This record gives sequence, C-alpha cells and structure tokens, in this order.
Amino acid sequence: MLKLESLSKKFNSFTAVDNINICLNKGELFGFLGPNGAGKTTTIKMIVGLFKPTEGSIYIDGVNISTNNVEAKRKIGYIPDQPYLYDKLTGKEFLLFCGGLFDVDKNKLKQKIEELIELLKIENWLNKRTEEYSQGMRQRISIASALLHDPPLVVIDEPMIGLDPQSTHIIKNVFKEYVKSGRSIFMSTHSLNVAEEISSRVCIINRGKIIFDDTSETLQKLKDKHEKNIEDLFIELTKDENNDSIE
Repeated sequence: MLKLESLSKKFNSFTAVDNINICLNKGELFGFLGPNGAGKTTTIKMIVGLFKPTEGSIYIDGVNISTNNVEAKRKIGYIPDQPYLYDKLTGKEFLLFCGGLFDVDKNKLKQKIEELIELLKIENWLNKRTEEYSQGMRQRISIASALLHDPPLVVIDEPMIGLDPQSTHIIKNVFKEYVKSGRSIFMSTHSLNVAEEISSRVCIINRGKIIFDDTSETLQKLKDKHEKNIEDLFIELTKDENNDSIE
C-alpha cells in the first residue's frame, strides 16, 4: 500500500531523513514514533507530496508520487497535526466542499457524510460554523474530510493533540475499524500509549534513521525482555547517538 525506497530529504547541509525504507501492507495501522526533530513530519510531508524527496522513491498503492502526483494523491487521505478548516463554513459545507475536490459522486457523498456523522458523533455541530468548534470537534471534522473518498491509505500527523478523552476514544475506534476493511493507516504520534494500543506495527525513527520497525507483538516481547514499559523503552532506544538498531 505504501512503499518508501531509499528515501532521503536534505535541507542544505542538514539531513532530516536519511535513506529510510518502509513497506506498509494493506490492513496495517502503522505507528510512526520518534522524538522531536527525528524526521517524522518531514517523512509525512514527502508521502503526501508537500516535500519533494532529495533521493529515493515513494509509491502509493503502486503509483509513484513523483511521476504521477495527482493519481497518487487521490489514494491518500491526509490529516495534519492542526486541522485546517474554513471558519465561515459550517461543518457540512466544509465536507461537501472537500468531497467535491475529489469528484465524489453527489449521492455517494451525501451517504458517506451521513455515515461519518454517526461514526464520529458530529451531528450536533454539523450546521454550525467551524469557527465555533472546539479543538476536538475540529479534529473530528478534519478526519471526516479525509475519509470522504474512501482512500486506501490515510496519513495522519499527531491525531490526538489537544483532544479530550471522549474525542480520543472515538477517533481511536474509527481508526481501528478503518483498517479492518483492508485499508491502511500511517500514523505519526508522540502518544506512545496510543501507538501501543491501536498499532499493528510500530516504527521508531531517530535522527532521520529507522532504528526499530516490527509488529506490536515483537515490541511487547522486547518490553518484557528488558522489563520496561513503552516510555522507558522508547527513551532507551532513542538516547544513544550512535544507536541505529535494537535487538
């Protein structure tokens, strides 16, 4: 579903992402972890086409984003770390607008909006201007807009920032249900417990390099082996400047 091949990104002399390789399969919820400045957001911006790689290739469901940008982007739903909404539009107007950008059939779009209203519990706010929304409601509308065209890959950057427990619970359930249908999620997050709870696979990047990439089951075995919780293990993995792998 997503393939990153020898992917690098440099800003002048600084290497933000250093020759990483990731292959995300259908039905996986991929938790992408790392400390601040590790290269997470830079990687995401390359995946969704906002940054051009310095080296390497990105394939979305077999489509090379560098050579067929529009087709690749149609296969992606992107949820940024801060929801960008048009404040003078109602939630419903914003969703109709977003559906139109992806040429979703009008009847299908109306049906999909009704499904997402129920799924994300946004009915009471749908006809209010988004400038009145809380952070949690803005995030829910942003998520709804990314799912309208049923993309096979959803790319998420820090989905739980500023959310209350109710919104966090709703969104975690939505993500878990989404991958059950064979679609995939690439999720960058600082919330280690969220990544541990809902990810089927966990990857850790540090100083632009991948230092861990394996299933959640393997992560659990590693925790048990070292008698650490995920926070302690994460700190251990990312503290050594010369550490580029873990056994």
